[in-house]
Amino acid sequence: MNATIAWVLVVVFVAIAVVSFLNILFVEATMAAIAAFVAISPAVVYRSWTRTVPWPLLLVASLPLFVATARPVFLDDIVTGISVATLAMLVVVALELTTAVRMTPQFAVVFTVIVTLATAGFWAVGSAASATYLGTRFIETNTELMTIFTATFVAGIAAGVLFWLYFRRRLAANVERPRERGA
Repeated sequence: MNATIAWVLVVVFVAIAVVSFLNILFVEATMAAIAAFVAISPAVVYRSWTRTVPWPLLLVASLPLFVATARPVFLDDIVTGISVATLAMLVVVALELTTAVRMTPQFAVVFTVIVTLATAGFWAVGSAASATYLGTRFIETNTELMTIFTATFVAGIAAGVLFWLYFRRRLAANVERPRERGA
């Protein structure tokens, strides 16, 4: 069931990436493409279509991309921050699923926030380079840049807390399973 829903969401990510690219929304197209890539990475690594990232995390990652495609000006910074934070969560889950890396829930939350902020920093540098070499729009004041970083930080913390709650629920479910089998 998880794999089927996950693959449907991967198709949604790819559709959002294509639509965003055709509408010259390169940031959204890139985020959707990265989300699709991270979502399918466990299936590629294990060569099984049933090995996927948990679908609730993919759903959380897809919602900001839907909103970003609609381009609400008043929520643009927050939506971008949430998109980056959910991508960071997906990266953490993909690392857990496809490598020997194991994180405690608390470290995963901190890692999610740090990856979110690092991604926002890379985005800012990429946007500045794009503005310089391609003539695209870039932030005009330092205050605007700090507003984006603050929104990303808040979104990273919110995503981290949601991720922590998800981890707690999954860990509790894993603890309960052996008891049910033995009963």
